[in-house]
Amino acid sequence: MLTLYDAGLSPFAQKVKMALVAKGLPFERIVPDLGNPPADFLNVSPRREVPVLVDDGAAIFDSAIIVEYLDDKFPDNPVLPKSAVDRAKVRMIATLCDSQLEAIIFGVTEIMVFKRASGELGDAILAKGRADFATFFAWLESQLGGRDWFNGDAYGMGDMAVLPYMQTASLYKAAPAVDTPLGRWFERAKAQPGFQRCLVDAKAEIADFRSATEKVMSGRWPRQYRDHRLDWIVRAGGINIVRDGLAAGTIRLSNLPGAAR
Repeated sequence: MLTLYDAGLSPFAQKVKMALVAKGLPFERIVPDLGNPPADFLNVSPRREVPVLVDDGAAIFDSAIIVEYLDDKFPDNPVLPKSAVDRAKVRMIATLCDSQLEAIIFGVTEIMVFKRASGELGDAILAKGRADFATFFAWLESQLGGRDWFNGDAYGMGDMAVLPYMQTASLYKAAPAVDTPLGRWFERAKAQPGFQRCLVDAKAEIADFRSATEKVMSGRWPRQYRDHRLDWIVRAGGINIVRDGLAAGTIRLSNLPGAAR
Protein backbone atom coordinates (compact mmCIF):
# COMPACT_ATOMS: atom_id res chain seq x y z
CA MET A 1 0.00 0.00 0.00
CA LEU A 2 1.27 3.45 -0.89
CA THR A 3 1.33 6.00 1.92
CA LEU A 4 0.87 9.70 1.19
CA TYR A 5 1.76 12.35 3.74
CA ASP A 6 -0.81 14.91 2.82
CA ALA A 7 -2.43 18.20 3.70
CA GLY A 8 -5.82 18.80 2.17
CA LEU A 9 -5.17 22.46 1.35
CA SER A 10 -1.69 21.98 -0.12
CA PRO A 11 -1.70 22.45 -3.93
CA PHE A 12 1.44 20.31 -4.15
CA ALA A 13 -0.20 17.43 -2.29
CA GLN A 14 -3.38 17.84 -4.33
CA LYS A 15 -1.40 17.36 -7.53
CA VAL A 16 -0.05 14.03 -6.28
CA LYS A 17 -3.45 12.92 -5.02
CA MET A 18 -5.05 13.66 -8.40
CA ALA A 19 -2.35 11.57 -10.09
CA LEU A 20 -2.94 8.65 -7.69
CA VAL A 21 -6.69 8.74 -8.35
CA ALA A 22 -6.24 9.06 -12.13
CA LYS A 23 -3.91 6.06 -12.13
CA GLY A 24 -6.29 4.02 -9.96
CA LEU A 25 -3.70 3.50 -7.21
CA PRO A 26 -5.01 2.92 -3.67
CA PHE A 27 -3.17 4.80 -0.94
CA GLU A 28 -3.21 5.46 2.78
CA ARG A 29 -3.41 9.12 3.68
CA ILE A 30 -1.59 10.56 6.71
CA VAL A 31 -2.03 14.23 7.64
CA PRO A 32 0.89 15.27 9.88
CA ASP A 33 0.75 18.20 12.26
CA LEU A 34 3.01 20.58 10.34
CA GLY A 35 3.15 22.96 13.29
CA ASN A 36 4.61 20.21 15.46
CA PRO A 37 5.78 17.57 13.00
CA PRO A 38 6.13 14.04 14.38
CA ALA A 39 9.35 12.07 14.07
CA ASP A 40 7.99 9.64 11.46
CA PHE A 41 7.22 12.56 9.15
CA LEU A 42 10.56 14.30 9.73
CA ASN A 43 12.34 11.04 8.94
CA VAL A 44 10.88 10.99 5.41
CA SER A 45 10.58 14.72 4.66
CA PRO A 46 13.92 16.54 4.75
CA ARG A 47 12.17 19.80 3.76
CA ARG A 48 9.49 19.36 6.45
CA GLU A 49 6.83 19.73 3.76
CA VAL A 50 4.08 17.68 2.21
CA PRO A 51 3.65 15.76 0.01
CA VAL A 52 5.82 12.74 0.69
CA LEU A 53 5.07 9.34 -0.84
CA VAL A 54 6.29 6.19 0.89
CA ASP A 55 6.37 3.07 -1.27
CA ASP A 56 7.73 -0.16 0.20
CA GLY A 57 10.09 1.73 2.47
CA ALA A 58 11.24 4.23 -0.16
CA ALA A 59 10.35 7.85 0.65
CA ILE A 60 9.96 10.28 -2.25
CA PHE A 61 9.39 13.99 -1.73
CA ASP A 62 8.59 16.90 -4.10
CA SER A 63 5.32 16.70 -6.03
CA ALA A 64 6.90 16.73 -9.50
CA ILE A 65 9.33 13.94 -8.58
CA ILE A 66 6.54 11.89 -7.01
CA VAL A 67 4.31 12.11 -10.09
CA GLU A 68 7.14 11.06 -12.40
CA TYR A 69 7.95 8.22 -10.01
CA LEU A 70 4.35 7.03 -10.18
CA ASP A 71 4.42 6.95 -13.97
CA ASP A 72 7.78 5.13 -13.92
CA LYS A 73 6.75 2.57 -11.30
CA PHE A 74 3.12 2.12 -12.39
CA PRO A 75 3.00 2.73 -16.16
CA ASP A 76 -0.71 1.93 -16.57
CA ASN A 77 -2.94 4.99 -16.99
CA PRO A 78 -0.02 7.42 -17.47
CA VAL A 79 -0.62 11.01 -16.44
CA LEU A 80 2.27 12.46 -18.43
CA PRO A 81 1.83 12.76 -22.22
CA LYS A 82 3.63 10.45 -24.65
CA SER A 83 5.71 12.80 -26.80
CA ALA A 84 8.93 14.36 -25.52
CA VAL A 85 7.75 17.81 -26.60
CA ASP A 86 4.43 17.53 -24.77
CA ARG A 87 6.13 16.13 -21.67
CA ALA A 88 8.54 19.05 -21.64
CA LYS A 89 5.68 21.49 -22.09
CA VAL A 90 3.78 19.97 -19.16
CA ARG A 91 6.87 20.16 -16.97
CA MET A 92 7.39 23.82 -17.84
CA ILE A 93 3.76 24.69 -17.08
CA ALA A 94 3.97 22.84 -13.76
CA THR A 95 7.25 24.54 -12.86
CA LEU A 96 5.83 28.04 -13.40
CA CYS A 97 2.58 27.23 -11.61
CA ASP A 98 4.45 25.80 -8.62
CA SER A 99 6.68 28.85 -8.40
CA GLN A 100 5.26 32.08 -9.78
CA LEU A 101 1.52 31.32 -9.55
CA GLU A 102 1.88 29.72 -6.13
CA ALA A 103 3.77 32.80 -4.96
CA ILE A 104 0.95 35.14 -5.98
CA ILE A 105 -1.59 33.01 -4.11
CA PHE A 106 0.67 32.71 -1.07
CA GLY A 107 1.19 36.47 -0.95
CA VAL A 108 -2.48 37.29 -1.35
CA THR A 109 -3.30 34.76 1.38
CA GLU A 110 -0.84 36.48 3.71
CA ILE A 111 -2.90 39.66 3.41
CA MET A 112 -6.43 38.26 3.19
CA VAL A 113 -6.12 35.49 5.79
CA PHE A 114 -3.14 36.30 8.02
CA LYS A 115 -3.62 40.10 7.89
CA ARG A 116 0.10 40.82 7.51
CA ALA A 117 -0.75 44.31 6.20
CA SER A 118 -3.77 46.56 5.98
CA GLY A 119 -4.57 50.03 4.71
CA GLU A 120 -2.54 51.41 1.82
CA LEU A 121 0.09 48.65 1.88
CA GLY A 122 -2.45 45.85 2.08
CA ASP A 123 -4.47 47.36 -0.77
CA ALA A 124 -1.34 47.74 -2.89
CA ILE A 125 -0.30 44.12 -2.39
CA LEU A 126 -3.78 42.86 -3.25
CA ALA A 127 -3.83 45.06 -6.37
CA LYS A 128 -0.47 43.58 -7.38
CA GLY A 129 -1.97 40.13 -6.88
CA ARG A 130 -4.97 40.87 -9.11
CA ALA A 131 -2.73 42.26 -11.85
CA ASP A 132 -0.35 39.30 -11.68
CA PHE A 133 -3.22 36.80 -11.74
CA ALA A 134 -4.47 38.38 -14.97
CA THR A 135 -1.00 38.30 -16.53
CA PHE A 136 -0.37 34.69 -15.57
CA PHE A 137 -3.79 33.50 -16.70
CA ALA A 138 -3.28 35.16 -20.09
CA TRP A 139 -0.07 33.17 -20.42
CA LEU A 140 -1.83 29.95 -19.38
CA GLU A 141 -4.52 30.56 -22.00
CA SER A 142 -1.82 30.94 -24.64
CA GLN A 143 -0.38 27.57 -23.56
CA LEU A 144 -3.78 25.93 -23.77
CA GLY A 145 -4.29 27.24 -27.29
CA GLY A 146 -7.19 25.56 -29.02
CA ARG A 147 -6.89 22.30 -27.08
CA ASP A 148 -9.27 21.02 -24.43
CA TRP A 149 -6.45 20.00 -22.06
CA PHE A 150 -3.06 21.32 -21.04
CA ASN A 151 -1.82 17.72 -21.17
CA GLY A 152 -2.64 17.36 -24.88
CA ASP A 153 -5.30 14.99 -26.10
CA ALA A 154 -6.61 14.04 -22.66
CA TYR A 155 -6.68 15.23 -19.04
CA GLY A 156 -3.42 14.61 -17.22
CA MET A 157 -0.51 16.08 -15.32
CA GLY A 158 -0.56 19.38 -17.18
CA ASP A 159 -4.10 19.96 -15.95
CA MET A 160 -3.42 18.70 -12.44
CA ALA A 161 -0.60 21.23 -12.18
CA VAL A 162 -2.95 24.16 -12.83
CA LEU A 163 -6.14 23.02 -11.10
CA PRO A 164 -5.35 23.63 -7.39
CA TYR A 165 -4.20 27.18 -8.07
CA MET A 166 -7.19 27.96 -10.26
CA GLN A 167 -9.49 26.74 -7.50
CA THR A 168 -7.90 29.07 -4.95
CA ALA A 169 -8.01 31.94 -7.44
CA SER A 170 -11.72 31.31 -7.87
CA LEU A 171 -12.21 31.50 -4.09
CA TYR A 172 -10.41 34.86 -4.22
CA LYS A 173 -12.73 36.03 -7.05
CA ALA A 174 -9.80 36.11 -9.47
CA ALA A 175 -10.55 33.15 -11.74
CA PRO A 176 -11.05 33.72 -15.49
CA ALA A 177 -14.58 34.25 -16.79
CA VAL A 178 -16.45 31.05 -17.59
CA ASP A 179 -16.97 32.10 -21.22
CA THR A 180 -13.22 32.20 -21.92
CA PRO A 181 -11.15 29.22 -23.13
CA LEU A 182 -9.42 29.04 -19.74
CA GLY A 183 -12.72 29.33 -17.91
CA ARG A 184 -14.22 26.53 -19.98
CA TRP A 185 -11.16 24.37 -19.30
CA PHE A 186 -11.63 24.98 -15.57
CA GLU A 187 -15.24 23.80 -15.73
CA ARG A 188 -14.17 20.59 -17.50
CA ALA A 189 -11.17 19.93 -15.28
CA LYS A 190 -12.79 20.43 -11.90
CA ALA A 191 -15.32 17.68 -12.69
CA GLN A 192 -12.51 15.09 -12.68
CA PRO A 193 -12.80 12.48 -9.87
CA GLY A 194 -9.33 13.21 -8.49
CA PHE A 195 -10.07 16.89 -8.10
CA GLN A 196 -13.41 16.14 -6.47
CA ARG A 197 -11.55 13.94 -3.97
CA CYS A 198 -9.21 16.85 -3.27
CA LEU A 199 -12.17 19.15 -2.63
CA VAL A 200 -13.57 16.72 -0.05
CA ASP A 201 -10.26 16.57 1.81
CA ALA A 202 -9.76 20.33 1.61
CA LYS A 203 -13.21 21.11 2.97
CA ALA A 204 -12.58 18.77 5.91
CA GLU A 205 -9.51 20.83 6.86
CA ILE A 206 -10.82 24.37 6.33
CA ALA A 207 -11.82 24.75 9.98
CA ASP A 208 -8.32 23.74 11.09
CA PHE A 209 -6.80 26.22 8.64
CA ARG A 210 -8.87 29.03 10.11
CA SER A 211 -7.51 28.17 13.54
CA ALA A 212 -4.01 28.12 12.03
CA THR A 213 -3.98 31.92 12.04
CA GLU A 214 -3.43 31.93 15.80
CA LYS A 215 -0.70 29.27 15.51
CA VAL A 216 1.10 31.23 12.81
CA MET A 217 0.89 34.64 14.43
CA SER A 218 1.93 33.26 17.83
CA GLY A 219 5.07 31.78 16.30
CA ARG A 220 4.07 28.15 16.85
CA TRP A 221 3.78 27.52 13.10
CA PRO A 222 5.78 30.17 11.22
CA ARG A 223 4.99 30.48 7.53
CA GLN A 224 7.84 29.51 5.22
CA TYR A 225 8.90 32.30 2.86
CA ARG A 226 11.07 30.32 0.48
CA ASP A 227 12.51 31.42 -2.87
CA HIS A 228 9.56 32.43 -5.10
CA ARG A 229 7.32 33.45 -2.19
CA LEU A 230 9.97 35.77 -0.81
CA ASP A 231 10.62 37.17 -4.29
CA TRP A 232 6.95 38.00 -4.91
CA ILE A 233 6.16 39.62 -1.57
CA VAL A 234 9.25 41.84 -1.83
CA ARG A 235 8.35 42.88 -5.39
CA ALA A 236 4.82 43.62 -4.19
CA GLY A 237 6.19 46.07 -1.61
CA GLY A 238 6.09 43.83 1.44
CA ILE A 239 9.75 43.76 2.46
CA ASN A 240 8.85 45.14 5.89
CA ILE A 241 6.35 42.29 6.31
CA VAL A 242 9.24 39.85 5.91
CA ARG A 243 11.53 41.80 8.24
CA ASP A 244 8.88 42.09 10.95
CA GLY A 245 7.74 38.48 10.59
CA LEU A 246 11.28 37.13 10.87
CA ALA A 247 11.88 39.26 13.96
CA ALA A 248 8.62 38.07 15.55
CA GLY A 249 9.18 34.43 14.64
CA THR A 250 5.99 34.22 12.55
CA ILE A 251 7.94 33.82 9.30
CA ARG A 252 10.75 31.38 8.63
CA LEU A 253 13.07 30.65 5.75
CA SER A 254 14.04 27.23 4.38
CA ASN A 255 15.80 24.51 6.36
CA LEU A 256 18.78 22.50 5.27
CA PRO A 257 18.05 18.76 5.33
CA GLY A 258 18.54 17.49 8.86
CA ALA A 259 18.88 20.94 10.38
CA ALA A 260 16.86 21.99 13.41
CA ARG A 261 14.11 24.52 12.82
